[in-house]
Amino acid sequence: MDRTTVIAQAVLLLAALVPAGYVYYRVRFAPRPKPAYRSVAVLVLGDIGRSPRMMYHSESFAQNGFETFVVGYEGAQPPRSLLSLPRVHFIYLSPPPAFISRLPTTLYRLFAPLKVLYQVLSVLSALLGRIPHPPEYIIVQNPPSIPTLALVQLVVRLRGSKLIIDWHNLGYSILALRLGQGSAFVRLAKRFEEKFGQKAYAHLFVTNAMKEHLVKAWGLIGRTVVLHDRPPAHFHPASPAETHQSHHSGPIVTLRPDRPALLVTSTSWTPDEDFSILVRALTAYERRARVVNGTADVSDASGDADATKKGTKLPKVLMIVTGKGELREQYMEEIIRRETEGRWQWVTCRSAWLEAADYPLLLGSADIGISLHSSSSALDLPMKVVDMFGCGLPVCALGYPCLDELVKDGENGLVFKDSDELAEQLERLLTGFPNSPSLANLRGSLRRTHAPSHMPYSAPLKAGDPDSEELAWGSWSDNWDRLVRPLVIDGNDSLAEIALRAITEAYAEQN
Repeated sequence: MDRTTVIAQAVLLLAALVPAGYVYYRVRFAPRPKPAYRSVAVLVLGDIGRSPRMMYHSESFAQNGFETFVVGYEGAQPPRSLLSLPRVHFIYLSPPPAFISRLPTTLYRLFAPLKVLYQVLSVLSALLGRIPHPPEYIIVQNPPSIPTLALVQLVVRLRGSKLIIDWHNLGYSILALRLGQGSAFVRLAKRFEEKFGQKAYAHLFVTNAMKEHLVKAWGLIGRTVVLHDRPPAHFHPASPAETHQSHHSGPIVTLRPDRPALLVTSTSWTPDEDFSILVRALTAYERRARVVNGTADVSDASGDADATKKGTKLPKVLMIVTGKGELREQYMEEIIRRETEGRWQWVTCRSAWLEAADYPLLLGSADIGISLHSSSSALDLPMKVVDMFGCGLPVCALGYPCLDELVKDGENGLVFKDSDELAEQLERLLTGFPNSPSLANLRGSLRRTHAPSHMPYSAPLKAGDPDSEELAWGSWSDNWDRLVRPLVIDGNDSLAEIALRAITEAYAEQN
């Protein structure tokens, strides 16, 4: 064992004594009031504004009369619908010192324990001190698992709160993408996640597959509910006027028939999304469009001599890629290189970073959405597809186990396995654009099967029917009220009673 490792372990041991002493003080000397009725802490060990599912949870709790404390890092602005609610409080965590992440590898190993310590103290300070009273519930997203799950288990024991774990994915499976399944640290992370994630008042899951796996493999203790992601009401198809105003100013009545097809994908630019699939598919589309539209040279048209005789046309494509991540520059440089060297005529690909309020408008204005999500655990679903469906946007999605809980191949989207199949799907959907029969049929099927409840063509959810989620798409609020509300609000507690109690408490505080 080298000297640096020994020093790092010693620092970690000493660092652990600080929060341990703080917790001992809380247990031994601090008063322990009972949890406040109808209150919740929503913990996000990440950028609050970039954690949509937890923001939706926060909004639903607040709309149901809960005093809601949102705990996480400050970054992107949360949605206006959440900021406007009167009983929502944001408690921002102090980020770890930025210099630690910029250190060379050797020094980073020495100072990494300090980063973890900083996170531990910041979270404990928020949950044990900065929230004025113990919340009735604490809901935490997983991942990240370390150190979040251990901290919330400690806090609920100290404060008497009820813990709800919202299982988005498995933290150790994400770590395995970097370190490999055989890594000792990955095995340790898996045991940590299993130990501290096993017991809770309630477990929420994004898929049936994840629920079945964790209940069987880890023997989860507590209530278990599958809460599929659903879009909020502001995700909807954009009108031609909204589409125009997102790019220009002034009135518009119709969309031009010779416009390019707008394709969109959202990516985290991480190894679990293979962006090279899209790069190769766009390259294939450019080559095929030259042949079909009669602009190919001899080498491009080889083997496709009669392609232009069919009278079909393919449109120009504008591919917009949203999101930030470590591989962004690498792939965008590759795209620009191919566009320049190949003198692309039919495909333009650009990246964009959008504010949260602009993202639904982009999806609602697009013609096709693309998902490259492959899932590190093969147990979660791409939320980007949920958002696309909410905006009435047909989707081409990379296939993997459990995707069929969301994307039904040929019904509400198309599933591909590689770049060749994606390129073929794009050609089929865009032939004859903007009057493509294939695209129109897919969009019509999507509207019939996954219409949000706030849209005029949707079917109503059946109250109390456990199968009603399969009968109508529903909004986030519909599903949350049907599945989560019964877990956190007594059946005999009406919204009117909750509102009256909230008014009474507010009046008491002012006097």
